[in-house]
Amino acid sequence: MKPSNANKPQPRGDIWKDWAVAAQEGNKTAYNRLLSELAPFIRNYLISRVANPEWADDITQDVLISVHKSLKTYSGDRPFTPWLMAITNFRKTDFLRKHYSSRGDKQTTMDDAEFLSAHVTNPTHIGEYKDIEAALDSLPTKQRKVFEMMRIQGYTAKEVANEMKMSISAVKVSAHRTAGKLKTFLER
Repeated sequence: MKPSNANKPQPRGDIWKDWAVAAQEGNKTAYNRLLSELAPFIRNYLISRVANPEWADDITQDVLISVHKSLKTYSGDRPFTPWLMAITNFRKTDFLRKHYSSRGDKQTTMDDAEFLSAHVTNPTHIGEYKDIEAALDSLPTKQRKVFEMMRIQGYTAKEVANEMKMSISAVKVSAHRTAGKLKTFLER
């Protein structure tokens, strides 16, 4: 005899899916429940992914508006959570793109001779550059390559893992430990 699933709680994504379908059919209670439960879920997801908690609130509102506008396009025969996460990640990216592109006062080009002489080629910083180079040179070759690819060149953990023939988690651990070693080395 198989165990009964009658007392097993329904996964959150399935509940949201049911509410979304009911909301599409005009059930206002389901619509209100859906948005009420999505708001804290979205905010909690975003809070660790953006630099400012107020941004998480702003993006959450953008996501809820997008869910409201796009709910009629949701297909009830598909899982709800991936649909929601696609909207959330798009809104987060859109928000961050707008935020950082509006910071014209913080942007420069390599054609800005004044910036280059003050920050890039300034001889007073040469000791710091040499310290950083010495710290990087103290690392084993593979560890240094992983760190440089992820933290300096901007590759994703997956890209580095593919290049280095390592697991993604091993790449992340290596980059994290290397950052700690470099911090310790540079604080001496």
